[in-house]
Formats: sequence, C-alpha cells, structure tokens
Amino acid sequence: MSEEPRGRDTADTTTAKPPMRDALVAAAFQLFLERGYEQTTVDDIVTLAGVGRRSFFRYFPSKEDVVFPDHERCLTDMKAFLGAGTGEEEPVRRVCDAARLVLRMYAENPTFSVQRYRLTKKVPGLRAYELSVVWRYERALAEYLRDRFAGRPDGTLQADVVAAAVVAAHNNALRSWLRSDGQSDPDTAVDHALGYVQTSFGSSPGAGDAPAEEQEDVVVVISRRGAPMWRVVREIESTLGRE
Repeated sequence: MSEEPRGRDTADTTTAKPPMRDALVAAAFQLFLERGYEQTTVDDIVTLAGVGRRSFFRYFPSKEDVVFPDHERCLTDMKAFLGAGTGEEEPVRRVCDAARLVLRMYAENPTFSVQRYRLTKKVPGLRAYELSVVWRYERALAEYLRDRFAGRPDGTLQADVVAAAVVAAHNNALRSWLRSDGQSDPDTAVDHALGYVQTSFGSSPGAGDAPAEEQEDVVVVISRRGAPMWRVVREIESTLGRE
C-alpha cells in the first residue's frame, strides 16, 4: 500500500492566512477608509490585524510606511535592472524601461493604487512622504545616467535633466490613469509620455558617447560684407593657427 504524502489533508482543509505584512496593510487601509488616516493609530491597526505592536514595527518603521508598502521593493528592482545592463543599451531608453517597473507595481493592484492616490491627496504628510519616495527613484535614474554620460560635456547636468524628465513624464501618465480610477490603459499613456522623453533626449546606441576631446570643433569667423576673399582666408588661417 502506498503512503499518502504528509500534510495533504491539512493542506486541503486549511485556508492559508495572508502573510502578516499583507494583513497589516489590509487592516490599515480598511481603517483609513472607515475612520480617516489621522484618526487611525498603530494600535488600531494591530488590533484589527490580530497581532502585536512589535509585529507592526518589524515590517513598517511608521504609520506612513504602511501606506507605501511596495516602494522599497520596487526601488531595489529598479536599481538591479539598471545595474544588470551591459553598457551597450541606449541610456535614455534604459531609464525609461526602468521607470516602467514603477508602473507595473501600481498596475498589479489597481484598487489599492487608486485608494492610495485618493488618500495621499487628502493628507499633506503623506503627499510629502510620496514626494520623498519619488525623489529616490529620480536619484537612482540620475546615478545610472551620470555613469553613462561621464565622458560627455555637461554629462552630470544632462543626467539630472533626463532623470527628472523621465520621472515627470511617467508620473503625469500615472496620475492620469489613477484619476480614471484605474479604468484607462496605463501602458498606453506611459508609453506615450516616455516616448516623448526618448524623442527629446535619446539617441541611437553609442551616439553622443564620445569624449569631448574627440568631438569635432566648429570655427566661426566674422568678416565685413564685401571683404576680399584673400582677407577672409587669412582670417580663417589666423584663427586656426591660434587653436
């Protein structure tokens, strides 16, 4: 007689509980919607979730953090994605693709994302917290671009401007989707916005990566109208001779 796998009966009859972290998030948002954010305490959240305060702070440093439970993971994934590149990718396209990871995080749970959007609009402290999270995404993109643009004139400036543009374009499309209560197509809106950034700042692979000293010089000579050609030529030769 063959032996049944151990634990089979238990697995068939027991409903698995959600992970404690998810249970805390669910309890928090239930109370935020019922009572309001300011009126909800950490004690209220752990009581509803059926755990102790120590369990809450094991996962979330503060009440604000429970509103944004997935951003740390997303930021880690973004940095890993950027770091996994071979260096052959077009830099602006790469950071646009990295920004799409944030969209994917929001789109995984549209109901939760829309609830959070509405909540942050009402609570100034959460809006400030969200801005600090967005700034960390922007810094991750900028650091990657600074490394890729290291040989360019104004490479650091270009990196910071492009990173800010990517975040602004992504967030513009994301907010449009959230305002639609998650009913519109987020990919289409974000692709359109990021496509604008790529058209404005991107280039073909390898273009613009040459060091400044390898780029061609342009010499402009100003001469009087009607000046004889020999004088114009002399001025050009004199200018080139001073280089």
